[in-house]
Amino acid sequence: MNDVLNAFEPHRRELCAHAYRMLGSSFEAEDAVQETFTRAWSAIDSFEGRSSLRSWLYKIATNVCLDMLKGPQRRARPMDLAPASDAGAPLPAPEPEYVWIEPIPDSMAFGADPAEHTAVKDSLRLAFVAAVQHLPAKQRAVMLMREVLRFSASETAEALQISPASVNSALQRARATMEKLQPSPADEYTIDDAELKKLVDGYVAAFEAYDMEALTSLLHQDVALSMPPIPLWVQGPSGVAEFMLGTGGDCRDSRLVRIGANGLPAFGHYKPSNEPGVWNPWSITVLEVEAGRITGLNYFLDTSRLFPLFGLPAEFREGNPR
Repeated sequence: MNDVLNAFEPHRRELCAHAYRMLGSSFEAEDAVQETFTRAWSAIDSFEGRSSLRSWLYKIATNVCLDMLKGPQRRARPMDLAPASDAGAPLPAPEPEYVWIEPIPDSMAFGADPAEHTAVKDSLRLAFVAAVQHLPAKQRAVMLMREVLRFSASETAEALQISPASVNSALQRARATMEKLQPSPADEYTIDDAELKKLVDGYVAAFEAYDMEALTSLLHQDVALSMPPIPLWVQGPSGVAEFMLGTGGDCRDSRLVRIGANGLPAFGHYKPSNEPGVWNPWSITVLEVEAGRITGLNYFLDTSRLFPLFGLPAEFREGNPR
């Protein structure tokens, strides 16, 4: 058994990334990979080597995800569900966690090879994953297997137990939907490392100083701020500033610990507690960037689940590494 599981293990991260694209949840992606390994171990005697072990595992993982997608609804982002909110409006009640797209730690989805990171990260962007959720489950599987994983039509058909003609038809429909939903081509998100570092450093300095003039100077004119599981989002630099200085004012004097999520700049965000010198978890913050400006401020507030997932401590004290 151990030899079999050891053969599966090198494929864990890429399978987790695939399951995350399918499901929109890092926790469900973990569950899907575990179920994939369980099914693969149970069926290993039937594996005849006609395809690679990797292809066989992807076939099982995709069908595990399709089984999991038989629930009542797709995951989404706040901006998928309603128009932008008034920045001064009271916060609505949070929605259940299963409503929302969740972030995924880079460590769960990327290997150590920088080239692999570059090739994969565009398909893990929050906007891409959210757009994929609009596709019916079978179209979603076809699009990801053909466009992201580069499986052939015949390999995809065999995995999904449909005809190559059905694969091609589903792919055509999926492409049409994705063209309507994706905000811009992936290459428009390209930013060189030096420019990205300057932008991220500027965000950290401005946010920790709570300098709204400096912060808004970094934002795209169409920037969107969201805070799942609260179904609210505000748009534009002035809306962000108004929200930060009003409803979001408790975040003044926060501390940010740098992490990686979805191949994007991200932070464990701690806000002040009632104890001097101690900060408590407030959000996993994921920045989206386009053309040298921040286009998305995503504050994921489910800290009891997300901070352990990202390996972050339950509190921050002055002097902690970051």
